[in-house]
Amino acid sequence: MGLDFTTLENALILLGQRLARSKQSHEVVAIGGGSLVLLGYIDRATKDLDLVAIMKDGCLMSANPLPQSLLKEIAEVGTALEIGEFWVNAGPASLLDAGLPKGFEERLIIRKYEGLIIHFAGRSDQICFKLYAAVDQGPTSKHFADLKKLAPTRDELITAKKWCLTQDVSSEFSLTVDQALSALGAINSSIKIYVYVKIHAHEEHIFSW
Repeated sequence: MGLDFTTLENALILLGQRLARSKQSHEVVAIGGGSLVLLGYIDRATKDLDLVAIMKDGCLMSANPLPQSLLKEIAEVGTALEIGEFWVNAGPASLLDAGLPKGFEERLIIRKYEGLIIHFAGRSDQICFKLYAAVDQGPTSKHFADLKKLAPTRDELITAKKWCLTQDVSSEFSLTVDQALSALGAINSSIKIYVYVKIHAHEEHIFSW
């Protein structure tokens, strides 16, 4: 079942109420299509809400695994509303390990649902994530369509490219990113970019494209 804005919003309201009644409080960080729907950037159905991290004492921590108490409530709300047990999940949690865009936390947008606080990635960060996903799944994917809906400027796309290249330093991936940027109309997307990647604790390598 696809989740439109109303369905997803109502599910989160119910989840927050249930958490509050059981005296639970959770803070999570969301990215992806579901968060774009809730923020009003896109208008389409989505299958879930993707969590990249949890917030604890002001610090980002891995969302994989999510706390069992939260997972239980997510599943019960999903069953009650017939939207599936995994309508909230930590699918993109590995992005936190690889490194989120610089200044990510400063751009978070906060929404409160009683016992649940959601920190949504800001628009510029969503552009980074959507470019990365679009490169992986191609120009006919929902990610590519979402990226176009965000209407990024050329400078925003170049910034997104820089971040994407910290996730995969291969020349093949860089070429694929350039192809995606070309399809989006970003001119001269092959601008040389230097990325510093820490290979070991005391060793840094410089890759350029």
